[in-house]
Amino acid sequence: MSTATEQSLTAAHAEVKAEIARTDGKTSFLLAFVGAVLAGAWSVGHGMTLTRPALVVGVAGMGLLLAAAGLLLRSVRPNLGGGRGFPLWATLTPEQVTEALSQDLAADIAGLSRLAVGKFTCLRRAVDLTLTGGALLVLAALLTFGGAA
Repeated sequence: MSTATEQSLTAAHAEVKAEIARTDGKTSFLLAFVGAVLAGAWSVGHGMTLTRPALVVGVAGMGLLLAAAGLLLRSVRPNLGGGRGFPLWATLTPEQVTEALSQDLAADIAGLSRLAVGKFTCLRRAVDLTLTGGALLVLAALLTFGGAA
């Protein structure tokens, strides 16, 4: 393998790992945000007398926020059954680790890229659910405070 190819592979490997770290950071922020919105909506709406339309819309909004939280948790859940990285290294001797690391870096990039795409997909869906759930909660508030029956 040429030095340029090796450098390109090393750069691609670092880029994929950085994207995974970025996704995990965004996910943890969004999970805290969704939790705060859920807690706030529950605190505000729990003691109120809601109209039936406001209750239906509010419950739907809370359900979507709970689904978003589930997707976010799925996104950051560790995959310890994978055949690469530290779960594999934990089963090897030091010599086998050296041999495994000297093998195909491109395969590791492909595996990490699949992992990153999965994380970004969960994150994207969670953002969509959060936006929709939040809009439904705003609609429930408008129905409640607007006096629609």
